[in-house]
Amino acid sequence: MKKKRGVDPVSMSFLDVISCGFGAVILLFMVMKHSANIELPSDVVATVAETKLLDEEIKNGKEALVRVRNTLSDLDEQNAKAQGLARSIQDEIKTALDEETTKDSRTLAEKEDIAKLKADIESSQKELERLRADEDKLKGNNIREFVGNGNRQYVTGLVLGGSRILILVDTSASMLDNTIVNILRRRNMPTAEKLASPKWVHVRKTVDWLTTQLPVPSQYQIYTFSNDVKPLLPGTDGKWLEVADAGQLNKAVSTLSQVVPSEGTNMEKLFAMVRRMSPQPDNIYLITDGLPTQGSRAKNQGNVSGKEREELFAAAVRELPPGIPVNTILEPLEGDPMAAGAYWRLAVETKGSFMMPSADWP
Repeated sequence: MKKKRGVDPVSMSFLDVISCGFGAVILLFMVMKHSANIELPSDVVATVAETKLLDEEIKNGKEALVRVRNTLSDLDEQNAKAQGLARSIQDEIKTALDEETTKDSRTLAEKEDIAKLKADIESSQKELERLRADEDKLKGNNIREFVGNGNRQYVTGLVLGGSRILILVDTSASMLDNTIVNILRRRNMPTAEKLASPKWVHVRKTVDWLTTQLPVPSQYQIYTFSNDVKPLLPGTDGKWLEVADAGQLNKAVSTLSQVVPSEGTNMEKLFAMVRRMSPQPDNIYLITDGLPTQGSRAKNQGNVSGKEREELFAAAVRELPPGIPVNTILEPLEGDPMAAGAYWRLAVETKGSFMMPSADWP
């Protein structure tokens, strides 16, 4: 093996010297000031200062512009709110004005209505005074008087009005009593007993009362009906009689007191007669006690059932001329439960009235 090379002391010292020198050079280079002091001209310095000042002002201006924009945005929002509030206030003012106008109009209309009502009241009072004066002049001008028990004034749903008043009185045998047994019994009694029958007396009183309520300027006629139809006063068939003729009216009522109820009831003939009248009545008062038992299609003999009586009534009503109110006074009768409903419907259909009087009326 080769012998290791030895270290030369001279070579180590030289490298150390070289390294130290190079380090010293570097240290000096670093310590030394590399840039030289350059002095700028005064005008350049001033320009630079102004530039910096302008930059600062620009920066401040931009910040101020941002603040102004923010302020404008706030003002726009406040302006929008103010406009909305203004519109709301305007709407409220308009509504208030409209309500005030409506109130003024309503108040004016109310004042006009009140004035009109006052004028109507004054006119009605004058008319009432005139009617009272006429009543005083015509006191007792009800051509006939009817005094009930205790001189009572009777209030009913019947209003005897019209220019031509027709009174139709049922004189069939059923008007002798309220029950079938008593009707059959009374039918065989003497004439005086028949005339004294409480039911027939009540019918005559009803006619008596009706004649006292006839208005003086009107005309009237009274027909009786059973199997046949005939005027109460002979010789007056088809004629209208004057209510103002007190003597004739009294005679008619007196004549009824001599009529004896008999036979059946034929309303078809009765209403056909009403249709033939010229001029026709404008108010009819029908006094009866039940549905008819005779007609153009009635049985010749045997009993008539309730159903058949309804059919006879319907056929009779078809003969009745339209537009004439029929006011029915229905007397009681046993065994005819459908009569009340039928005559009530007739009153409704003809715009008349219907009543079933008590035993002490009129």
